[in-house]
Amino acid sequence: PTSSTMAFSGAIRRTAQRLNKVEWSSPVFKGDNELSSMVSGFRAWTAQADAMAEKYSAAPGPIDFASAKKSVRDVALVESLEKMYSSSSPPALTYEWSKEDQDAKSQLIEDAKAGLAFTQEMIEDTEREIAYLRTHRTTREVSTSDMKEVYPDIAEEVEKEIENREWFKDTLNK
Repeated sequence: PTSSTMAFSGAIRRTAQRLNKVEWSSPVFKGDNELSSMVSGFRAWTAQADAMAEKYSAAPGPIDFASAKKSVRDVALVESLEKMYSSSSPPALTYEWSKEDQDAKSQLIEDAKAGLAFTQEMIEDTEREIAYLRTHRTTREVSTSDMKEVYPDIAEEVEKEIENREWFKDTLNK
């Protein structure tokens, strides 16, 4: 095997090891129906790939031409196939992973890592925002001053509307 072939099989092995560490029952994969169906499809594809890898991991066994001769009417055809099979020695097919394709996949991985960092940052920001909103819930006991403090952007908009005498700006009857 060439170094590209070995690198490719190593990459597949590492990917399979990483997939074993993924917590598929995480709420992240269940939040969106489209994402959930894509994850299910991906898991089915990986299961099928694992099954095929297991099935074809060993070299194929020898062809039983004797049983074929018994079950086929044209024995001469089977004999000619047997002769061709025994005299033929085709080269093994190997996949060569091109340098351009490796570079493209590496770039996709780097982009995904960057996207992951951004997503993690957004998750942290959202968790902080949720915690803030939970501590500043709007109830009947909350005063207007408290509301202005919690929601300064809305307070600013309301003050502008008052200054501009836009009393009915946000009503349905325009």
